[in-house]
Amino acid sequence: MIELTFPDNSVREFEPGVSGADVAASISKSLSKKAVAVAINGELADLSDPITANASIEILTREDPRALDLIRHDAAHVMAQAVQELWPGTQVTIGPVIENGFYYDFKRVHPDTREDWPFTPDDLPVIEKKMHEVIQRNAPFTKELWTREKARDVFADMGEGYKVELVDAIPEDQELRIYRQGDWFDLCRGPHMDSTGRIGSAFKLMKVAGAYWRGDSTKPMLTRIYGTAWANDKQLNNYLHMLEEAEKRDHRKLGREMDLFHFQEEGPGVVFWHSKGWTLFQSLVSYMRRRLEGDYQEVNAPQVLSTSLWEISGHWGWYKENMFAVHGADPEDEDSHVFALKPMNCPGHVQIFKHGLKSYRDLPLRMAEFGIVHRYEPSGAMHGLMRVRGFTQDDAHVFCTEQQMADECLKINDLILSVYEHFGFEEIVVKLSTRPEKRVGSDALWDHAEKVMGEVLKQIEEQSGGRVKTDILPGEGAFYGPKFEYTLKDAIGREWQCGTTQVDFNLPERFGAFYVDNNGEKKTPVMIHRAICGSMERFLGILIENYAGHFPLWLAPLQVVVATITSEADDYGREVAEKLKAAGLKVETDFRNEKINYKVREHSLAKVPAIVVCGMREAEEKTVNIRRLGSKDQVSIGLEQAIAAFVDEATPPDRRITKD
Repeated sequence: MIELTFPDNSVREFEPGVSGADVAASISKSLSKKAVAVAINGELADLSDPITANASIEILTREDPRALDLIRHDAAHVMAQAVQELWPGTQVTIGPVIENGFYYDFKRVHPDTREDWPFTPDDLPVIEKKMHEVIQRNAPFTKELWTREKARDVFADMGEGYKVELVDAIPEDQELRIYRQGDWFDLCRGPHMDSTGRIGSAFKLMKVAGAYWRGDSTKPMLTRIYGTAWANDKQLNNYLHMLEEAEKRDHRKLGREMDLFHFQEEGPGVVFWHSKGWTLFQSLVSYMRRRLEGDYQEVNAPQVLSTSLWEISGHWGWYKENMFAVHGADPEDEDSHVFALKPMNCPGHVQIFKHGLKSYRDLPLRMAEFGIVHRYEPSGAMHGLMRVRGFTQDDAHVFCTEQQMADECLKINDLILSVYEHFGFEEIVVKLSTRPEKRVGSDALWDHAEKVMGEVLKQIEEQSGGRVKTDILPGEGAFYGPKFEYTLKDAIGREWQCGTTQVDFNLPERFGAFYVDNNGEKKTPVMIHRAICGSMERFLGILIENYAGHFPLWLAPLQVVVATITSEADDYGREVAEKLKAAGLKVETDFRNEKINYKVREHSLAKVPAIVVCGMREAEEKTVNIRRLGSKDQVSIGLEQAIAAFVDEATPPDRRITKD
């Protein structure tokens, strides 16, 4: 007999070879009907898989969050079946689950011309309809183990050349699994739910795109069909609504409307900041600078450094394909030395730390830099401000002793959470990424670092009062040390990973950095890498979308537009504008010979937070009429009262706290 331990820690005995379906049936008929998969020792498996040894077991129903990936995986298989039923001869290649959905890559040729016949958006409703038909058949998913020879022969006879290549790529020590649903089958690692009917109807095909086979531009172009699938219609509708809202908030669209920035072919992946956009950028940098005052020394390391430095740091070996090499433009130049644009700031900061003897009394030493870095990104990966080749990091490095490490991580955490709160991000998840398989440093060093950071993680959650959730990501740490990742949720529920705190035992040692301890001995400092925004460009992209361009007054690149109703009120409009500017506000005027409603509509589309309207009545009474972005209401108040209110609202949150 074998012993199976259930989530409530109860233990029951079963015959070896019992399946998850058998176990579910032994508990209750209702569970047997609801069960879709099983987790054995935490690993998802088919309900039909035999269990041959003692194990922990969980029976999954469709409502279990872990079942969502199974729903999407099954939907991908059903989509592939639907495509092949509609267009026989279409080759199916790879169809994984991805965030929020799935995709499958296909190779379709026209039956008459035998030329490539890519799918188009018009095909998606037809495929969706066929998918519903397939799901209604409720065919069971069954698993078979084939030999490589059989799989190769069967797929070759079917004209599935890509599948033959996949079979050949599977390591010899791995099982070759085939999953059937009715008469249709595919090569797949699994697991799957018990039948196609479990998928339900909460799915939608989203788009088509070109994709090279195996991501290699020298190989054939395939058509990738993307889909999304959810446990129920409510979840699907919420997701589709979020996508609609995200499209309205797209920072690239708002960037054009608000005249913030642009990109062009001559500078792929680098930002052309316009005046308003640069004002916004500098406001963010100024805010971050103020948050560092008194704790950090701001430094600046060169952008172009010899590759010899990057070889010592390890970046040239680990990261070379993401770096830009630099050399003189003159081919006749005898100095053929190769340099590199820095992809990160840390090696430069180690050089600054090394300059001059450091004592334990100097630690912790905190260095910050708003450093411009460059990283090569494939053209297909770039996405507005979110993924660029040249960007500014709000980078900092703390050099400290091992004993100071925990306190420094907590201090960094307090700063990060405070910054996010000022920008309105309330839901935060902090994840501890632990040692990866490939790493530097002894196990003892990693044991110590992970223990300290694990204790810090508990303190972070306890001190947050429920605001911060925590998680652990096994094996996801950097090669040089464990790290915290800070993920925040925006106004429409999307998650963004921004801040990081990374402990590094490797880099200071590589460069021979040391401090003298209280015994007069040389010791290698711990180096903590810290970023809050990460890429300032990306963080601004997140802010633009989070606020939908409607920035709080303190951050807005243009805070007030003074618009006049008639030309007779222009002199008063100028007086109002000058007083607002003298109070420190960012102001523009609009004295054009246009109707006031036209002016208000135009500035509202440009996301100006406040429009101050001046007519002859306002001029006589020394008042202003204020119209706020997003509100249909108009407020008429005295000029001095309005100025005081604007000044108070435009006070940055960090200064407001200091003032109070």
